[in-house]
Amino acid sequence: MKTDGEQFSVLVAHPSADLYGSDRVLLETIEGLHRSGARVLVALPSSGPLVAELKRRGAAVILSPTPVLRKSLLTPAGLTKLAATSVHGLLRSIGVIRGARPDVILANTVTVPLWTAAGRLTGVPVVTHVHEAEANAPRALRAALALPLLLSRGILTNSQFSSDTLASALPALQARSRVLYNGVPGPAEPVPPRPDLQGGLRILYVGRLSHRKGVDVAIDALLRLRSDGVPARLSVVGAVFPGYEDYEAGLRNQVQAHGAEDHVTFHGFQNVVWPFLADADVVVVPSRLDEPFGNTAVEAVLASRPVIVSNTSGLREAAAGYRSAQFVEPGDPAELADALARVAGRWQHYQSSARLDAAEAGSRHSPERYGTLMTGYLAQAAGRLL
Repeated sequence: MKTDGEQFSVLVAHPSADLYGSDRVLLETIEGLHRSGARVLVALPSSGPLVAELKRRGAAVILSPTPVLRKSLLTPAGLTKLAATSVHGLLRSIGVIRGARPDVILANTVTVPLWTAAGRLTGVPVVTHVHEAEANAPRALRAALALPLLLSRGILTNSQFSSDTLASALPALQARSRVLYNGVPGPAEPVPPRPDLQGGLRILYVGRLSHRKGVDVAIDALLRLRSDGVPARLSVVGAVFPGYEDYEAGLRNQVQAHGAEDHVTFHGFQNVVWPFLADADVVVVPSRLDEPFGNTAVEAVLASRPVIVSNTSGLREAAAGYRSAQFVEPGDPAELADALARVAGRWQHYQSSARLDAAEAGSRHSPERYGTLMTGYLAQAAGRLL
């Protein structure tokens, strides 16, 4: 054990090098640790756009291709592959830990359980930050995914919904988890909502392109809105996960089949989303399935934009209490279209409410507060006083 006078050291194990929800939350974790003077090493399975952002925030990065739990592995062939790669992955993780000699390991999501096992084997405490909440999955599967958490010194969840989902799968975890709402930075230069909707309503979707995220529902809602005589257009910002390119092709076919190419724009993945939020009037988060939280919804509120989210899971927590937020039934394009029509019909109300909501969101999801709390939890698990 290091003395309190020595530099606090944290090893973070993260499952991807993208820049979506949990990746961006990780950046706020790194910011908080950097402000405390901690030394941070982040282990990633592969390279990607996250690497440069981590280094820019003062973290060192090591590529350690250990297995990451994906749904594609939950088949007989996938489990065989997982078993074959786990031994090498575990040995590689142990080697990284022994070389880095951290005070504590942060396993950033439940999809990197080998790092938790490696921490236990090397005597380094592990804190797991849970960003997942698969409440609709079979209980046996959820229990299997949660089982490695029993080896963690501490468990942090990004919502009460995530915490409850863990407890329903493995009741022994209920008393061990604590909710830490995500720190979400707002735009550096906020752009106020348009005073009027000249040219029609500008709708924005930001996130992964997938069936569970309901991007096709957003497109269908736009088509219904326009057929009802409400001028509008939709911007789609995001990309598919590798291997799911057929879904994006289906979205483009959906647009072409209705002759809506001039009203739906696919922008692909974008590292910085604030310019798209600045150009938008309203943001939609039409997820079909459970979400552990809703960073996109919070970003919309921080940008002073009304938001419409599916009335489910962690999205309820992310958008709760905001005057400019609306909740709709998941997978229901007609209800989503009605909510969009309300924004267009009562624009003065929604744009003025969104301005007030932005200040509340800034306080609720302060990155500085989040970083301080995260650092404190990690130091406590390591037995350090900072």
